[in-house]
Amino acid sequence: MSAIDYHGIIPAIAVPFNRDYSIDEADLTRFVQWLGKQPGITALMTNGHTGEVFSLTPRERAEVTRLTAKAAQGICPVISSIVCEGIEDAVEQAKWAKDAGASALDIMPPHHWLRFGFKPEHCIDYFNAIGDAVRLPLIVHIYPAWTRGSYSTDLLAQLARLPHVAAFKMGEREMNKYARDIEAIRAADPSKALLTCHDEYLLASMVQGIDGALVGFASLVPGLIHQLLTAVRNGDLKEAMRVQALITPLKDAVYGAGEPTGEAHGRMKAAMALAGIIREGTVRPPTHAPTADELEAIRRALRLAGLTDRAAA
Repeated sequence: MSAIDYHGIIPAIAVPFNRDYSIDEADLTRFVQWLGKQPGITALMTNGHTGEVFSLTPRERAEVTRLTAKAAQGICPVISSIVCEGIEDAVEQAKWAKDAGASALDIMPPHHWLRFGFKPEHCIDYFNAIGDAVRLPLIVHIYPAWTRGSYSTDLLAQLARLPHVAAFKMGEREMNKYARDIEAIRAADPSKALLTCHDEYLLASMVQGIDGALVGFASLVPGLIHQLLTAVRNGDLKEAMRVQALITPLKDAVYGAGEPTGEAHGRMKAAMALAGIIREGTVRPPTHAPTADELEAIRRALRLAGLTDRAAA
């Protein structure tokens, strides 16, 4: 396992499936080896929403991480998301991920917090239990501000002070809270990395002073996102706007006019297949493949961005 450099692009990777919905191991290996070598990529993350994590069994999640870590050996380190309901389950799956080759873990809020809410001490206990069990760096996966699984600004500052926490996947999608959270985390511990995960408005979230991007969209357009982050870091707003203008039609075709939905994963994989990045865009039910109209919009956006083959992506 290798140390993670959070000051770059970390794609939350899609998982290629065969038509019988089994994991396409050969295509996953090819995809990982290609993606990990793209400019600006500092790590890859498995088992995020883009990876259709909720369609995978716990054992499959560990297997995806194992296959990815094996393919990425000597290229870049691998992070795995942990998506569980309770502490014992989370600790078990965290150990599986570590054994599979993960160098860090992205910790999503348990689903029942979305339904019932939670106390700050529940969250602290959850992170401490996982961190104590595996001794790997942890990424705080922040859910949108309007959900009951979102973390208050005060709680994020508390999490920033935990020794196991190394970074924050900033997914507030409410820009006032986004700015407040960045300020609070920086004040609590400026060494902790801040990563945008706002696939649908990258430029707006990057100019807030983040360190990198942990986004599923980088499975499709790693080069453009690297160019965008580089332009922002260089203070070149004109160049950043030019690159964002290439990204926007694809963003609209994949994510639509609002926030990402489950069906966006089907559109993402279809775009990846049309661009030659993966062999085909099969998604597991209940996610649906894109409609004919959606596919045509994706084709148009790919042509506008000049992403007609793998080398261009």
